[in-house]
Amino acid sequence: MKLELHQETDEMCRTIQVVGDVLHLSPSVAAAAAGGGEECADDLFMPPLNFAMVDNGIFRSGFPDSSNFSFLQTLGLRSIICLCPEPYPETNVEFLKSNGIKLFQFGIEGYKEPFVNIPEDTIREALKVVLDVRNHPILIHCKRGKHRTGCLVGCLRKLQRWCLSSVFDEYQRFAAAKARIADQRFMEMFDVSSLKHIPMPFSCSKRLYCCLGSLMSGKRSRKRNRRCATGKKIDTQLESF
Repeated sequence: MKLELHQETDEMCRTIQVVGDVLHLSPSVAAAAAGGGEECADDLFMPPLNFAMVDNGIFRSGFPDSSNFSFLQTLGLRSIICLCPEPYPETNVEFLKSNGIKLFQFGIEGYKEPFVNIPEDTIREALKVVLDVRNHPILIHCKRGKHRTGCLVGCLRKLQRWCLSSVFDEYQRFAAAKARIADQRFMEMFDVSSLKHIPMPFSCSKRLYCCLGSLMSGKRSRKRNRRCATGKKIDTQLESF
């Protein structure tokens, strides 16, 4: 197995890629996945803090540790985006190596208000990684899965044409009492125009438009049926005279 480390000149993103065979699930994990023992499965499959699905092939969470590795294996991840600047823990690197997962590390300092400084260029580069379907399934994480992850996902939602109130609602659902006005202001002001040319292989916005289209066409069809039924009733009444 060969480990390759790529480091860009501006050090905005560090990537680790493993070339080799993917480690197969151990017999105990495979048995739990097949339903062999509920207690064993509960012990093995523990998702990271604040884990959730963002869209098809895109997940978010807090920083995963060794207790979450068996759960992450079930996702079949190709890539992980880490938004923390600290060196990736050795145990996590070994997990990536054994599962053929590529790491994209975009170091954003975890400042607290009023000293929050979110680098727009870094978020934009991270979004390009998220938008590339070749990196899917992908997990986005920071330390707690709240602020830095929330900002990246919020900017993704703007690309998906979510209204700001929905973007903020999702952010606040994870940040809860620690929601930051500076984060929400950043998402509001973030310019997505430079990313609109990149294809979006997601289902959310397309499915929403399809559902709305079906709903509207259904309403139009029902109106036509009512008009036809009313017209037929009037014609029948005229014939009776």
